[in-house]
Amino acid sequence: MRTGYSVEKVRAAERELMARLPDGALMARAAAGLAAACAGLLDRVYGARVALIVGSGDNGGDALYAGARLARRGAGVSAVLLAPERTHPGGLAALRAAGGRVLTTGDGTTADGTAAVARADLVVDGIVGIGGKGGLRPDAQALMRAATGTVVAVDLPSGIDADTGEVAGEAVRADATVTFGAYKPGLLIDPAHEHAGALRLVDIGLRLPEPDIEALQHADVAALLPRPAAESDKYRRGVVGVVAGSSRYPGAAVLTVAGALRGGAGAIRYVGPGSDTVIARFPECLVSAGPPRKAGRVQAWVIGPGVGDDEAAHQAMADVLASDVPALIDADALHLLPPAEQLRAREAPTLLTPHAGEAAALLGTSREEVESFRLASVRALADRYGATALLKGSTTLVATPSHPVRANPTGTGWLATAGSGDVLSGLTGSLLAAGLTPHNAASTAAYLHGLAARHLGPRPLTSIEVASALTAAWRDVTG
Repeated sequence: MRTGYSVEKVRAAERELMARLPDGALMARAAAGLAAACAGLLDRVYGARVALIVGSGDNGGDALYAGARLARRGAGVSAVLLAPERTHPGGLAALRAAGGRVLTTGDGTTADGTAAVARADLVVDGIVGIGGKGGLRPDAQALMRAATGTVVAVDLPSGIDADTGEVAGEAVRADATVTFGAYKPGLLIDPAHEHAGALRLVDIGLRLPEPDIEALQHADVAALLPRPAAESDKYRRGVVGVVAGSSRYPGAAVLTVAGALRGGAGAIRYVGPGSDTVIARFPECLVSAGPPRKAGRVQAWVIGPGVGDDEAAHQAMADVLASDVPALIDADALHLLPPAEQLRAREAPTLLTPHAGEAAALLGTSREEVESFRLASVRALADRYGATALLKGSTTLVATPSHPVRANPTGTGWLATAGSGDVLSGLTGSLLAAGLTPHNAASTAAYLHGLAARHLGPRPLTSIEVASALTAAWRDVTG
């Protein structure tokens, strides 16, 4: 599992470690890891052209010390200094001693500096560190725009917010980011995640507390997926109730059931007006005209995709919320939610699965604000409603009060297609019925959902194809 830590936690851990190490030892560790990563990205080190874009502070020092190591191996290294009077003195001396070239003027944008960046096989972004706020300054922008070689960011791409993933202005777009000691939340969350490229973590020996954010990997998901025992039957494996679809949106029922059938529950109990359509496609499904309270026993409910807002939808929502089992609320049902204090009083767990527009309505803000501050928004949803919140989007985030937020690493832009969220809701509800907690069910489902889309390849896809590909994704994870 990848874990991310706030700037405050990382700096506290660094201070604690530096108090136990000789002066300069921590930077030496970081620089050694950075140099090794840079060397691995070059066809060969000897004779390669490397440009360091160096700001003030420790990130610039890391870049300079790493550049010195590459210069000693025969690379031609040039450092373009953006703040000559505040450049890390030890790193600058090390680069000069190794034969590196230093280009410097008042604003750091000399023709020689721009030419060095444009010629370089590898460009190292050592502009600002994890405390940087706002976008790049014009001089740094000009240099980065000149880059044609591989771009490596030191600790994180300059211009992104390390704690939130916000990108306020122009930021470096790296091919790879070499981060030290711990992942930072911004490296795992869009829009900043899109700027990071391939991530490499260099262990520098930090002792870290509870993480602020997590990202599951194959082994984590495999450990969470339900597996039937020898004595299992369909009811012991869990029954998920699905309230979806309407005369206007009959396909929502089919897509939600399609996702649920591939989520590990033993049976699907469909409730709604689409029974004939569902049975025609999935004869193994149990169907009922409703209302939910009369449909039979379930271990979890999914309500919302395509249900509309008529009297039957309101009654179904009341039945689901009155039940004593976990309830996943999606799509149309999100507009039928009671006030937050009533939802918080519900004894059984609740899982909300909005996209950015729906989340904005629930929070009383704008869609643009939710998309710019995704981490803060998903936390606010979970806290306000006392629920688990899955915020869909380019980086799907899952938040539960008193838990680290989970960022899904498997998503792809091809999932932005009609009905994709219905499949995700059915899959998540099935995992809930099989016994996973809302936090684990939501993050595991998002992982499998994204992986299924990847299995289909980088091409236009349909939501029913995604549902079908969930079997291959499950097999891939459990291996």
